[in-house]
Amino acid sequence: MILHIDMDAFFASIEQAINPRLKEKPLIVGSRDNRMHTVVCAASYEAKAYGIDSGMSSRDALQLCPNLEFVPAQQGRYIWISEQIFRMLEGYGFSLAYTSIDEFQMDINDSVEPQKFARQIQERIYADFHITASVGIAKNWLLAKLASKLNKPNGIAVLTDTNLTEILDLVAVGKICGVGKKTGQILSDLGVKTCLDLYLKSADFLEQNLGKYGFNLYLSLHSQERFEPAEEESRPKSVGHSYTLPRATQTPGFIRAWVRLLSEMVAQRLRAQNLLADTVHLWLNGPEMGNLGAQKAFHEGSNDGYQIYQRSLKIMAKIGPKMPKVRALGVTCSGLLPNRYLPLFEEQKRREDLLKTIDKINGRFGEGSIYPGIIGLTKRMPRI
Repeated sequence: MILHIDMDAFFASIEQAINPRLKEKPLIVGSRDNRMHTVVCAASYEAKAYGIDSGMSSRDALQLCPNLEFVPAQQGRYIWISEQIFRMLEGYGFSLAYTSIDEFQMDINDSVEPQKFARQIQERIYADFHITASVGIAKNWLLAKLASKLNKPNGIAVLTDTNLTEILDLVAVGKICGVGKKTGQILSDLGVKTCLDLYLKSADFLEQNLGKYGFNLYLSLHSQERFEPAEEESRPKSVGHSYTLPRATQTPGFIRAWVRLLSEMVAQRLRAQNLLADTVHLWLNGPEMGNLGAQKAFHEGSNDGYQIYQRSLKIMAKIGPKMPKVRALGVTCSGLLPNRYLPLFEEQKRREDLLKTIDKINGRFGEGSIYPGIIGLTKRMPRI
């Protein structure tokens, strides 16, 4: 059997778990800081009760619920908690795969009773992270994903050969993953209204009307093959961050401050992927100089923001004593290698412990919750 573990209102639930003031209140998580000019990334179940859901403009959401609470998205926080949940699930020893940041699939065997095991996972997630998950159990990944939607929130649904047709007959075909509005309309015109209607159609029928996608849909619905976790993605070739300033400036301290900030952001991403970079590329753009980019390779790799900043300054020194006007800038690291090195000296160990603590705080409370003091930037670090 396949267990599909789907977190309930993931982003919103995390914010409610962190901030007790938001518990049991209608809440939306916005993609931008401005509550009146953003899109709903996630809505709490209290907000969903007003008809609010992801993809809706925040202005429309506030019209439906004027007392709506608002929190800007903290991507680093959600990724960190997702990774912690994945590691916790890995501990059970079954094949495990991500399907999205808030969904996981586990291939279990006969050594566990599925429903009891699903409840154990739910209790563990709530105990460790104070958020809930719904679990679907079925013979393949597509049906398990469908089942996870049936008893939200904090529910468990099992699709077996005994109850499969009865349950599928009650569920609209649009609930199947991959059946969007366009495909749903095509199926509706063909008389396919429910998931059972779709399940009973032949492979030839679906291929004839939906092409290759229809044939793959049939295979996914009827498959009983075990899944293999997706192979780990190959290492990225580079990691970078850039930013466009509100207006061009040639104040050296201000420009260096932004290089420091971007270096730190790149370093955090390198550490999150356990990578070192031995090459730094600095890019500057301005009305007088156009695009100016230069890079330098170093003997040792690094994922320390301060070291990447110092290396960027060496590249910047090539520009000359007079700083031209800069409107946009970026820091990119390449020459990436896995970090397999352990700190040898006490100072290195202290520095690594400090970086781990900073990453943990930023992962839990959002990118930029803590960052180095930077001369030249007097305001709080903006979200980039």
